[in-house]
Amino acid sequence: DVEALVAGFRGCTAKLGIIGLGYVGLPLLRTAAERGFSALGFDIDRAKVALLNAGGSYLCHISADSIAAVRQSGHLAATADFSRLGEVDAIILCVPTPLTRQREPDLSFIVSTAEAVARQLRRGQLVVLESTSYPGTTRDILQPILERSGLRSGRDFFLAYSPERADPGNADFATGDIPKVVGGDGPDALRLARALYDAVVTRTVPVSSLETAEAVKLTENIFRSVNIALVNELKIVFEAMGIDIWEVIEAAKTKPFGYMPFYPGPGLGG
Repeated sequence: DVEALVAGFRGCTAKLGIIGLGYVGLPLLRTAAERGFSALGFDIDRAKVALLNAGGSYLCHISADSIAAVRQSGHLAATADFSRLGEVDAIILCVPTPLTRQREPDLSFIVSTAEAVARQLRRGQLVVLESTSYPGTTRDILQPILERSGLRSGRDFFLAYSPERADPGNADFATGDIPKVVGGDGPDALRLARALYDAVVTRTVPVSSLETAEAVKLTENIFRSVNIALVNELKIVFEAMGIDIWEVIEAAKTKPFGYMPFYPGPGLGG
């Protein structure tokens, strides 16, 4: 029942399952638990699972104390047992999508995770993909795998996409402070995804489709990549002219409109 699930998300009484406890999944798991949700994290790395259940952390920007606090409150747990996916009301996929040697997106983690989810999928669950990928991934790759279960998106379960927006180590923007873009496969999926993220983050930004939400993430990443590449090229040119690129950027960023500072680095990978 959609109404009951919306109420469960709004009241933080629903149970959330988050797959992939890396720099995106673990902060989301902790934030959801701090909001009062029962948050169950899934990861194939048993060492990570054991450390979290012991109240520890393996990410430098996630304190062990904060994990211990939500463990003691009973709101956070971790497991490597994917058969427990049937226990949760929402399944959020935060798995990596690295590039292959051919510079194409490697969707193997999405595919294998989707297959694991499909084996446990039950009626009334919301499934959300957060992994970065090209427009069409959720509908063309994820949905058909999930529907091998015999259940249908929009009728038996609900499918959404909400791109991760993590900036690890940035003290100004924690997971709960960053607005979340959400797109759904139909109005019920969108409504459920909004209700879920409204209870976890400062604001949700609904868009008209899964593909639009995927395109938002691509646009954000391309913007960043193009500007880092630009400033790396400018550094070479300015150095040859005896000009300090850092001084140039510091002065340029005083302009209150039409400019955003980007800094030279080893490449575009973060």
